[in-house]
Amino acid sequence: MKNLLKFAVLSLFLAFAAACDDDKTEGTAFLPVNSNNIAGTWQLAEFSGEPLAENSYVYLNLIRKDNLFEIYQNLDSFQTRKLTGRYALVEDAELGTIIRGMYDHGTGDWAHRYIIRDLTAERMVWIAQDDPEDVSIYVRCAGIPDEITGLTEE
Repeated sequence: MKNLLKFAVLSLFLAFAAACDDDKTEGTAFLPVNSNNIAGTWQLAEFSGEPLAENSYVYLNLIRKDNLFEIYQNLDSFQTRKLTGRYALVEDAELGTIIRGMYDHGTGDWAHRYIIRDLTAERMVWIAQDDPEDVSIYVRCAGIPDEITGLTEE
């Protein structure tokens, strides 16, 4: 009887120890990657492990209807550039969901196709399919500031 009691106490201790795992992703509710869950406005927070340079920005607006996108960015210009086009989500059995895009006005395709990982309501990670060092972390935001879209009233 003593051995049975010791075994029960030891089992309870091990169960509690296993429940106290420090892995922060354990309780994270990842969402399935689809047009509904990625729709909205996102801001690039990190690129390849580094935050963007001061006063640099990339805003990505993914529009569910017709899979349209708008990008407002100043990474390659002193002023805001707006890029538009269409995106597509493709399921890959090994890699998961891949997003690819094509710019309007005959500008061509995005430089990479990106594997979307760790999608939550507030954050998503894009990894370039052909360059695993190219990692972009986007955070959901309320919208693109008017001074960036040029919609400010003067």
